Amino acid sequence: MNTKIYIAGSSGMVGSAVKRQLENLGYTNLIFRSSKQLDLINQAATENFFARERPEVVILSAGKVGGIQANDTYRAEFIYNNLMIEANVINASHKYGVNKLIFLGSSCIYPKLAAQPIREEELLTGYLEPTNEPYAIAKIAGIKLCENYYRQYGSNFFSVMPTNLYGIRDNFDLHTSHVVPALIRKFHEGKLNNSPEVVLWGTGKALREFLYVDDLAEAVVYLMENADAQDFYSQDISHINIGTGEDIEIGKLAELIKEIVGYNGKISYDTSKPDGTPRKLLDVSRVNQLGWKHSTTLSEGLRKTYEWFLKEHSAAGSLAD
Repeated sequence: MNTKIYIAGSSGMVGSAVKRQLENLGYTNLIFRSSKQLDLINQAATENFFARERPEVVILSAGKVGGIQANDTYRAEFIYNNLMIEANVINASHKYGVNKLIFLGSSCIYPKLAAQPIREEELLTGYLEPTNEPYAIAKIAGIKLCENYYRQYGSNFFSVMPTNLYGIRDNFDLHTSHVVPALIRKFHEGKLNNSPEVVLWGTGKALREFLYVDDLAEAVVYLMENADAQDFYSQDISHINIGTGEDIEIGKLAELIKEIVGYNGKISYDTSKPDGTPRKLLDVSRVNQLGWKHSTTLSEGLRKTYEWFLKEHSAAGSLAD
């Protein structure tokens, strides 16, 4: 319980969930810095921090994230910022003797047309979704950094790949958000404004998998306590998938969120807009075999997320971006 654990990205949705999970379990020696306190893009600042603090375990969730529009608009920042953060943190972790590092990636690392459900072995077997290719390449580089620090130096560094995440501290800005917070906000505003309809992109037929962020945090801490790098690399895989193993049509997701929010209008679809990849479902058999399985149902997680959204925006007194 006194292990010195550094959570990189502790103010974000994932990092804050990991921090909550560790605190709930009784870990007492957690260290974290905001991006204003420590710029992980700066190599010298990162190395000075590691030299001073000497963490024993690192959870690397820091990075620049966003939805399709943000990924496609800020392409240079998505590849540069993420490459620099992970290279600086992983190298400093090796240099200053970190005992274990867990790098958090994204399911967008997989080929656009990967076989479903997607097994870990699908990495680098085909071309990527063009809109988020810079982000995906940065995350793949992080996976390979961990793998090759292990192969060359024996560093106990490994990677986890979560499916689509949502939950407390999500981003509800319609310009940069992912699908769940975007739908919650659209239906909420439709309810407030008595809008007769809410228009969604695509056909609603695309299938996606969603994991509540606190479940991911449980998985990360479970693997921290029960797994090592050799468990994965000995199987010739460079990372492990984290998800529910279940997916849902976007249209059915929209109906579920509409009901939770209490919006009474109509849902219509702008079919001139893209659906994106038809299906993206992770094979989570490996993490299940290691003893972890998700516990939060989609409806339960969505209700918790909407409750947090209401509380936060009520406190802020505004829904302004």
